[in-house]
Amino acid sequence: MLADPGRAHLVAVTADGAETTYGELDRRAGLAGAALRDLGLGVGDRVVWIGKNRPEFLELLLGAPRVGAVSVPLNTRLTEADLHALVADADAGLVVLGPEFAGLRADLGGRRVLVVGEDYADWRDAPDAPLPPSVPEGTTVDDPVLQLYTSGTTGLPKGVLLAHRQFSALLLAAGHWSIDTTSTALVAMPLFHIGGVGYALVCLAAGSRLVLVADIVPDALLDTMSGERVTNAFLVPAVLQMLVAVPGAADRDWSALRSVAYGASPITAGALRKVVETFRAPLFQVYGATETTGAITQLDPGDHDPDGPRAHLMRSAGRAYPWVELTVVDPATGEQLEAGRVGEVRIRSDQVTAGYWRRPEETATALGDDGRLRTGDAGYLDADGFLFLTDRIKDMIVTGAENVYPIEVENVLSEHPDIADVAVIGVPDERWGEAVKAVVVPRGGATIDPDALLDWMRPLIAGYKRPRSVDVVEALPRNPSGKILKRELRAPYWAGVGRTIG
Repeated sequence: MLADPGRAHLVAVTADGAETTYGELDRRAGLAGAALRDLGLGVGDRVVWIGKNRPEFLELLLGAPRVGAVSVPLNTRLTEADLHALVADADAGLVVLGPEFAGLRADLGGRRVLVVGEDYADWRDAPDAPLPPSVPEGTTVDDPVLQLYTSGTTGLPKGVLLAHRQFSALLLAAGHWSIDTTSTALVAMPLFHIGGVGYALVCLAAGSRLVLVADIVPDALLDTMSGERVTNAFLVPAVLQMLVAVPGAADRDWSALRSVAYGASPITAGALRKVVETFRAPLFQVYGATETTGAITQLDPGDHDPDGPRAHLMRSAGRAYPWVELTVVDPATGEQLEAGRVGEVRIRSDQVTAGYWRRPEETATALGDDGRLRTGDAGYLDADGFLFLTDRIKDMIVTGAENVYPIEVENVLSEHPDIADVAVIGVPDERWGEAVKAVVVPRGGATIDPDALLDWMRPLIAGYKRPRSVDVVEALPRNPSGKILKRELRAPYWAGVGRTIG
């Protein structure tokens, strides 16, 4: 990836105005590998990173495999207590902190700790020579190189093990993403997220220039995208919605953009239409999970035509890549379902994780007897193989004897001109078991009358799907990948109530 002499002079990373060539990145990764070796770290040892998007993490990520070590970037938005718990769970042999997290050093007693801007560079540069870009003797394609902790909407994070095999399969996606040596790729997703680190690795493998962004500030991000003449970007829907809301966003020069990819969480039809109108660039959607090393399906730019004869495909997650086997099954029986029937999405591919770090029971549950990953996502395939996600199975609302998928209701609400963001949840109801509730965020300066909103919805959606109540809030809780934390929205209503459906 880095050792190609034809790429040595090309810029690999731009961050905070500084540029690093592929040749220099390879040298620093080799030195980091040698420094890990000199610490006595080797096969299977964990190297934890707690920091924002920085070139130093890429050095560690690309250097650790040279001694068989595993990189473990942690979610910087967690509490200090949670970070300490995950450092312990990973059994870290080394912890490297970004400068913003230097204060954690004192509380990590007993572990080797380095801080970027203090002692990291001296440690990295101490070896006499860098290690070459190779792996230890005996390494197999199934040895892990990365451990990412899930940022799911329920439960404690689990360490997802991703090996050489998984990334070798993911790299095939470069040809589907219009990425090559002439690309300038925006990496604004955090590198502790598969959408950040996976995208970065695909772009590096293709010889692209990465533009690393440490913080999401909408105006500044738009400036970076236009100023750096970004050609390719991957952004989550929550960030896209922030960008298109910036006054004048659509008036900028987006002629350099070749593609804008989005995924990692649902996007409503109304929000997607605004993205198309703002960037005027080819869009494609990807669907995947940490456990699938990211993208496993893609909705191509040609299928993003909100006014065309196949406009309904904009609500699809696209079709599976050729190397991915995707099926929809009855979650109770495992029986494969025919086109049009909603069931659980299951995946078999070299991109699928071998399991969770020290969680054999959870691994067995997730992969089942047949090795197919149980995604927990509800959806269906149409006759042409397009995947339509209806919701997380656990988020489905059962009201009376009817199933309601929140995303369908959210799509309707997103078309209201005064709504900036929306989530639909199920709450207890003595008569129906569950009732549909909408939680909405007003667009700037707007006032939402719940009764008027419900009247507005009346002709647009079936009665049993229509919310029985509306909460108006300032913001919706989200995890780092932009997914709405519906369990937090549901919690006040279900406290002390046994939820047996969904």
